[in-house]
Amino acid sequence: MPKKGSGKFSSPWGRLKPVEEDPLGSIGLPSKGDKRLVDLKTQEKYYTKIIEQYLIFCTAADNRDELLQRFAALEIGDGASPATSRDPAARPSMEALQSPNNAKALTDIMMALRKLREGIVASNRIDDFAIQAYLFSIRLSVLVKQPESYHPAILYVLRCLDARWMLSSLEFDELVSYLVLDMACRRMNLAEAYSLRHRYRLKDPKVDAVLHALVHDNYFKFHKMKAMVDGHRARIMDFAEDEVRMQTLKAFGRTYLSVDLDFLEATTHAKWDDLVKKDGVGWEADSRKVVIRRVQAK
Repeated sequence: MPKKGSGKFSSPWGRLKPVEEDPLGSIGLPSKGDKRLVDLKTQEKYYTKIIEQYLIFCTAADNRDELLQRFAALEIGDGASPATSRDPAARPSMEALQSPNNAKALTDIMMALRKLREGIVASNRIDDFAIQAYLFSIRLSVLVKQPESYHPAILYVLRCLDARWMLSSLEFDELVSYLVLDMACRRMNLAEAYSLRHRYRLKDPKVDAVLHALVHDNYFKFHKMKAMVDGHRARIMDFAEDEVRMQTLKAFGRTYLSVDLDFLEATTHAKWDDLVKKDGVGWEADSRKVVIRRVQAK
């Protein structure tokens, strides 16, 4: 028995740690019956929690390259390669990228943003907070390459939130550029991409250059522009990589009898083994040369 007035207990119950509540998972989806996020004040508090968890996720990375690779890690399970750093020593291991903790943290944030978006729509909220929350959600969804999240969110902002009056001109053009590049690079519908560009009166020389490169199968210009645009637009351009690489390989097949291996890898942005296994290249590699066609002796 504890001494009288000590306020301390020897019982095991007195040593139990308080249950840690999941800051994001404690609230459910409005579409599944949890109506707490229909309340405007609750939306704002929940958004603050999302930002806090996002900052924790970001600061856990040692540098910018590792952070970008953590974003890309959500795709690794689908066979995609994470973004590579110029400094091999700075690259985290594949085990670190695929860490369950890293993947869960980002997945939880993405799910929380979905809940918040549902709450904003359900409450018919149209104000600066709704725009801010949607912009953050769209930008993060672009970085992790989740079109099922960013595409409908962009359309909702442009069509339902009076975007022309509530967004700055830079923000409006940013969202339209995502929409145009998504149509061109992911859906591979260049005609509709140009139609969207015309409909929203987008004047962006870099986006125009990307569309021109895709129309003319100009792989040099495509990769040049990909290096020039910001990281969000570059992530959307990633969707076109396979098609651009295939067109590049066809151009090599029509033009060259042989080519330096280093030049081929640099132009296609892929290693020789990947070109053989993933793209079905049947050319012969001889030392640092790739023989595309052999001249038949008469």
